[in-house]
Amino acid sequence: MKPLNAHELRRLARRRLPRLAFDYLEGGAEDETTLRANRQAFERVTLCPRALNDVSTRRQEVQVLGETWMSPMGIAPVGLAGLFWPQGDIAAARAAAAAGVPYVLSTASSSTLEAVARAGGNPWFQLYVIERGMADALVDRAHAAGYRHLVLTTDVPVSGRRERDLRNGFSLPMRWRAATVWDVASHPRWLAQVGRHGAPQLANLASTAAGDAQAQAALLQRRMDASFCWEDLRRLRRRWPHALWVKGILHADDARRACQEGVDGVIVSNHGGRQLDGAMASLDALAAVVDAAGGRPVLLDGGVRRGIDVVKALALGARGVLMGRLPMYGLAAAGEAGVAAALGLVREDIDRVLALLGCPGVSHLGPQWLAAGLRPVPSCTASPG
Repeated sequence: MKPLNAHELRRLARRRLPRLAFDYLEGGAEDETTLRANRQAFERVTLCPRALNDVSTRRQEVQVLGETWMSPMGIAPVGLAGLFWPQGDIAAARAAAAAGVPYVLSTASSSTLEAVARAGGNPWFQLYVIERGMADALVDRAHAAGYRHLVLTTDVPVSGRRERDLRNGFSLPMRWRAATVWDVASHPRWLAQVGRHGAPQLANLASTAAGDAQAQAALLQRRMDASFCWEDLRRLRRRWPHALWVKGILHADDARRACQEGVDGVIVSNHGGRQLDGAMASLDALAAVVDAAGGRPVLLDGGVRRGIDVVKALALGARGVLMGRLPMYGLAAAGEAGVAAALGLVREDIDRVLALLGCPGVSHLGPQWLAAGLRPVPSCTASPG
């Protein structure tokens, strides 16, 4: 039966994956308050439909830095997608390409950035900075492989405390416990696929001269270079000749500074609630960041589960959204077809919401479509000190 929504895709993913894999996908940091806040923020925003507009034709295409997306959404970077499906990064990238939307490949991917580029489409590459020389090598490899968008993740000076992963002993190499062995054995389909294709590895590190077990563990545990600062962003800007995005921005002053340093776009994100538990919801930060970005495209990452969430984000000024968990639910449930189903659900939702809203296309969305007085008030805008 075709899943009707994200909740049904999630149930299918949970049924197929062992707990350690599902918790890695699903979990947030500590008490998961920010994880929940991302959803609650969307629930607080209400729309004000207009009557008697001609909505016989609805358009979803958006222009982002000279490129056309067939729908205002893309797939956010998710590490170890091969944990959910064999060659999961390639499967997800193909589904995104077929839908005409971007796929952002994580540094912590299970397939090399070169293999994903060869799979087709126009993938983006997300950069974690563990060590400067390794980061430079990854940037150069992405350039040589034909990537045209680089996404610097800025919100991981240290790893958030992800207690689900700690409880499950999730690490590289795996720390096998009796409960973990039983959990995996209770999911024979998943176990059979791992047996055929091998346990997922952090392929981008394994394929570099610096790639060893210690480096892979550092990446999985998000042990990043905490000294990376604005001067280093300038250096990265000089090194990378194409579109450069910063991801993990919640403060308007940071968005403004990043744009002054020459980035091409900003991604508002709290890392899906997986870093600082207690950080504000991404949606609540969006309006102030859009104002600070001065016309550069701003994408929203965090909490998107339905097309109406996309419409709300665009009404608040986003050019598009990135989704992590939802397409990965689809990947875990049915591979490439599952990712396509997830993207299709959101696209169908957007079309229906536009019609019911009385809006002929996403390019018409703005604050005029929000219920009066209910626009979230951004609270993270003051200058430090």
